[in-house]
Amino acid sequence: MKTSHLNKAIQVLFFFFLVFAGAYFTKPFLAPLSIALLLAMLFLPLSQKIENRGVSRGVAAFLCVFLLAIVIAGLLALLSTQIASLSEDLPKMKQSISNSVNQLKEYISNTMGVSKQQQQQMLEQQKNAGGGQSGKVITTILNSLSGLLVNTILVFVYIFLLLFFRNHLKNFILKLVPDENKDKTNLIISTSSTIATKYLSGLGTMIVMLWVMYGIGFSIVGVKSAVFFAILCGLLEIVPFVGNVTGTSITIIMAITQGGGSGMVLGIVITYALVQFIQTYILEPLVVGSEVNINPLFTIIVIVVGEMVWGVAGMIVAIPMLGMIKVVCDNIDALKPYGFLIGSEKKESNSGLLNKIKGWFR
Repeated sequence: MKTSHLNKAIQVLFFFFLVFAGAYFTKPFLAPLSIALLLAMLFLPLSQKIENRGVSRGVAAFLCVFLLAIVIAGLLALLSTQIASLSEDLPKMKQSISNSVNQLKEYISNTMGVSKQQQQQMLEQQKNAGGGQSGKVITTILNSLSGLLVNTILVFVYIFLLLFFRNHLKNFILKLVPDENKDKTNLIISTSSTIATKYLSGLGTMIVMLWVMYGIGFSIVGVKSAVFFAILCGLLEIVPFVGNVTGTSITIIMAITQGGGSGMVLGIVITYALVQFIQTYILEPLVVGSEVNINPLFTIIVIVVGEMVWGVAGMIVAIPMLGMIKVVCDNIDALKPYGFLIGSEKKESNSGLLNKIKGWFR
């Protein structure tokens, strides 16, 4: 009996190893396809509404892809204008950075006994030693940009094809299961799609609200190009836990290089704390909701694993993908214990004010 349990555990571990290894080595193919799948689920209700007005499915799918392209282009245009405005302060930022470097050299000279001339010689030696790396860095950047462009085009193509052939793909999945399980399979597909749609649409709405709150807070504090840093902090929210801290840290560093003092830094930290409080206790329960009902422990685990396997793309798709896996586990008897393990305990909310605010949103 013990041997059989041990063999079963080994088989499970081997299965997970094959899954993660396969996902890692097929990243160039699966990562864009997974992102496209989630975005296709997001645009599915819009495509269905357009089709209900008598428009063909191909045209509806194209309009959804075109809308996504317009949103991305508009966002890039807004960011480019903010970056152009930020570039006007580059001379002041360079002077501020130069002053900070001089102060650091002075501190090292006073505390460690290394003169400024010796520090400069060490920097020159390091620069000469790595002189041949500049070409490699430029090549790497160009390869990354070309790869990003190719993957973006692939995502748009995948979204169109997934929306256009959705019934064909659904019927294929239904043909794989016995007739007595077709209803349950249909329920799993529908529920998974609904969860991904609600999560992504709620996340998008919350990001827009974060733009407004960060923009107001940074403007009050006096951060230059506050809109740019507000958009940056909101967009980085796509990566849970890590994104908001990264965005705020970049804002603090840029504020210091712009000549901002301790008061501005404190104001940015207070803005971050207030926004995080509002996001955690108001926006997430009201806007995102509990559609992806996942245990916080497994939320962190799946984000870490996603980063190890697919990098930033893995961190983005980790939570909605795990939510869809939980739906599958909850509807298959043999996998229900795993669905219980992934999920979190539901607690009844007795807050009348929260329910009242929810009614306003509805």
